[in-house]
Amino acid sequence: MTIQPAPEVTLANGVKMPLLGLGTWPMNDAEAAVAVAQAIGIGYRLVDTVENYGNETGVGEGIRASGIPRDKIFVTTKFNRKWHSVDGARQACDLSLQRLGLDYIDLLLIHWPNPDQDRYVEAFAGLVRLLEAGKVRAIGTSNFKPAHLQRLFDRGFTPHLNQIQMDPYHRRDDLVAIHRQHGIVTESWRPLGNGNTMTSDPVVTAIAAAHGKTPAQVLLRWQTQQGFVTCPKSADALRQGQNLDIFGFTLSDADMAALNGLDRPDPDMFDADEFGH
Repeated sequence: MTIQPAPEVTLANGVKMPLLGLGTWPMNDAEAAVAVAQAIGIGYRLVDTVENYGNETGVGEGIRASGIPRDKIFVTTKFNRKWHSVDGARQACDLSLQRLGLDYIDLLLIHWPNPDQDRYVEAFAGLVRLLEAGKVRAIGTSNFKPAHLQRLFDRGFTPHLNQIQMDPYHRRDDLVAIHRQHGIVTESWRPLGNGNTMTSDPVVTAIAAAHGKTPAQVLLRWQTQQGFVTCPKSADALRQGQNLDIFGFTLSDADMAALNGLDRPDPDMFDADEFGH
């Protein structure tokens, strides 16, 4: 089974990035190697990993095993709080490159702002240097809230992308508006929600039935139809194929309004002012 690769979005520096890719949490190296090679064979061209997942070595093995040229695969990774300095960002990048077995990273992100140590601005300055040195093709942030982004703007820095928790239950309109104002691409993590609560929501299942699609496909289309990048995790070939095969249908305005209406407060949502690593 081979599916047409996802359409691309263009980052502010002209780099093109697929709208949909493969997430790899919580796979170990062995699982990631198999899942990544399999997904690339199906048609995936974006793979998302993280230092903290401990599977960058397996992701790199999967990329090489796929037989697809390196320049056709877009690789994202992120680094932890211990590297939040100009030189720390360089060290984090070098270590990720070693584990991945790659010569460059397509998109390198600060995983969490960790404002308690207040060094994320310096970490971003380090990303800028890596971009200038050609070790990365694009740079960005993950889990940055409006106040964290403003600190970067105040220093003249603008991420190419900010990856945030976002789905119809967590719309994050304040952040999306800031992203659009500054030309920042929005990427979501956990796009299918936590557990099966969202995929079994009656609004989602009714829209899925109307389109002859799965609830997961509807939720992913809600993301990509708005121009958001997302990387659902799956090691199963059937689900990988279904997750990628979402660009042949369009949600109606009524569908989008119904899904948007699912937004709700979530006291258990990760707060980037309190949580991080």
